[in-house]
Amino acid sequence: MTTHRTTSLTGPAATPTVSVKPIALSSPRRGEDPHTHVHVRVSAPVSGTCLPIVLFAHGFGSDLDGYAPLVDHWASHGFVVIQATHLDSTRFGIGTDDPRKAHLWRYRVQDMKRILDELDTLEASVPGLAGRMDRGRIVAAGHSFGGQTAGILVGLRVKDPRTGIAEDLSDPRVMASVQLATAGKGGDELTPFAHENLPWLREQDFSHITAPGLVVAGDKDELPLSTRGPAWTTDPYTLSRGAKSLLTVYGGRHFLGGISGYGAAETTDESPGRVALVQQVTLAYLRHVTGTDHTDWATAQASLAADAHPLGRLESK
Repeated sequence: MTTHRTTSLTGPAATPTVSVKPIALSSPRRGEDPHTHVHVRVSAPVSGTCLPIVLFAHGFGSDLDGYAPLVDHWASHGFVVIQATHLDSTRFGIGTDDPRKAHLWRYRVQDMKRILDELDTLEASVPGLAGRMDRGRIVAAGHSFGGQTAGILVGLRVKDPRTGIAEDLSDPRVMASVQLATAGKGGDELTPFAHENLPWLREQDFSHITAPGLVVAGDKDELPLSTRGPAWTTDPYTLSRGAKSLLTVYGGRHFLGGISGYGAAETTDESPGRVALVQQVTLAYLRHVTGTDHTDWATAQASLAADAHPLGRLESK
């Protein structure tokens, strides 16, 4: 779908990209083989310098091969996008009795910090990328479970279900976040299923998040995790502090039209229009928050104000 048919955003012209995978980073804290390495994919435009970085966390069960509609779009428009396969991926098949199960959320954050520690290694692994990344402009992004991961990197605090302690696991190298279809607060708003199977959602504290952020929520995202319905996924916007924006995708379910992959079986609301909306608004935000260009973000705010647009609404605080 062409840009002008959705939000009137233009953006830079798309350029060819290169993608390299898997780049294996040693991570012994993950446990025994075959899990001792985090496998990473790096996608980047073949041209350009001072490229900002997006650290992207997949949803529960996915892997570094997912989310091409977003990853390819961001990379072809000037960003280095780094993905990992986290321990909750179906590729690993970790069982419910695995002692690491309750800490899957923590392993994800460790993966991301490992990536940030090894940017030199990743840069050297991609032909032609040396010297072209801007380490001072890093945004964490993620979908679903990955949205929590991105949130933790900018200040979201999760009470560890075993220790009862809510640590500050934020990373000063991350300047902002993009959270897509992400969990809200826990407590008595969780369903029994979520309370039992996803203990890292029981108590989340958004009040320490002050970094800029964009939250994307589908108004038909009926997850079996909360008794509040789709509004639950707007909590990362309403309960956090700082400069925040919320894109509400009309008719959007959990995969927001199909952001996890073209033709992906888990998408129940397949819509090229919704995917294009999310592509364009997230790109405009990424360019805005990294100081690359503010024009498209201003256009998005104007064209998606109130209920004037058929695809969605954009608000900020």
